[in-house]
Amino acid sequence: MTGKGGAQDQRWAQLATARTAYERQVASSYDEVLLEVAARVQAAGSIGKSDIGALLLWKRLRADTLWARRLMSLPDLEVRTTTARAVDAVRDERASTPAAAFQGRRLLSSLPGFTTGDALASAVLVAAAPRRMAVYDKRAHRGLELLGETLSSSPGRYGRYMQLIDDLLNLVHQHDHTWIARDVDLALYWLGRSH
Repeated sequence: MTGKGGAQDQRWAQLATARTAYERQVASSYDEVLLEVAARVQAAGSIGKSDIGALLLWKRLRADTLWARRLMSLPDLEVRTTTARAVDAVRDERASTPAAAFQGRRLLSSLPGFTTGDALASAVLVAAAPRRMAVYDKRAHRGLELLGETLSSSPGRYGRYMQLIDDLLNLVHQHDHTWIARDVDLALYWLGRSH
């Protein structure tokens, strides 16, 4: 019978192996768009429509939808005002990471394309706080399931996701303190992708 320490060591091994496999298979240049957007967000404190478009490409999401048309119909100033509040929320170090994630995600929900689903919203929030937030997608969700974690799709999922990421990050830091939330999501993505 494997004890709690053995199970935790096994989870660490799964994450470390998945992250290493991801790094071997995916070019380091893949995240260039994310890093460029993050640099612009750092300077501007908000995210405009052109950066959301870049993140759509990076996440490989469809832009030929009604929500994209509605988003493009909004003045960029309105989009930036909304995203500036979300940027401030995820950067608020007084709030726990899951609470900051929940608040940032909630603030984005007023924009077209951000009312449901967390894939694009999480990409925006990662661009706002790249060392703190993590990208959510169905493969990372599946990776969590493979590790024995449950994440419901009910409202507030991104905050709960970040709680699980934080918990895994605490485990990972027992073995490698250099990991950030993004490393955990990449490992989860790779785990979930292969099953």
